[in-house]
Amino acid sequence: MDTFSLPVLLAFASLLLGVVAVVIFAYVVLPKRRRAKAKAEAAEAPAPVAAPTPPPAEEPPPAPAKRTGKVKQHSLFVIFNQPDVTTDERLTEWLRGKGAHYDAIKKVFLIDGQQASNPITVANAFPPGEMPDLLRGETHEPIRGVSLLVKPPLHKRRNQQMHVYVELAKEMNETFSGDMLDADKEPATESTYAQIIG
Repeated sequence: MDTFSLPVLLAFASLLLGVVAVVIFAYVVLPKRRRAKAKAEAAEAPAPVAAPTPPPAEEPPPAPAKRTGKVKQHSLFVIFNQPDVTTDERLTEWLRGKGAHYDAIKKVFLIDGQQASNPITVANAFPPGEMPDLLRGETHEPIRGVSLLVKPPLHKRRNQQMHVYVELAKEMNETFSGDMLDADKEPATESTYAQIIG
């Protein structure tokens, strides 16, 4: 055998072994995958659908019920009737008078009220909810409304902050002669305030 035919013979043998390996792979491994896929599809197959039943007669919509269960956060919105630069100036003075401080990370104002551990948040009512630091003179387009947010107390006997929250909301509504809305964007009423106070 000459030296040229040995490398050709080895290349041919390795090619043949590669083809045999592919055939074995296709014969052994791929059917297992197909069977596993078929089993998964059979398990995910929807149950047989029953014949559709006719829809029931239309009933009047239920009256809005009071919120039940735990509320994670109370929300009230004051939408200003005529937002402009003077509204921003009055808002700045109002925040200063309430001892508000600016949270630069969240871009909202916080009012300590009766419980500094659970401050009342004053944010922009319109997305993205961020406010400029009015106390330092930052400005942008006039603020069209604010949202007042507070977490409810864990125990009802510690709801002093809820009283402060409701009073601040009422005062802001009167000061800016806006529309006061609840969390469902409905006009806030005395029952809304009573529900917040608990």
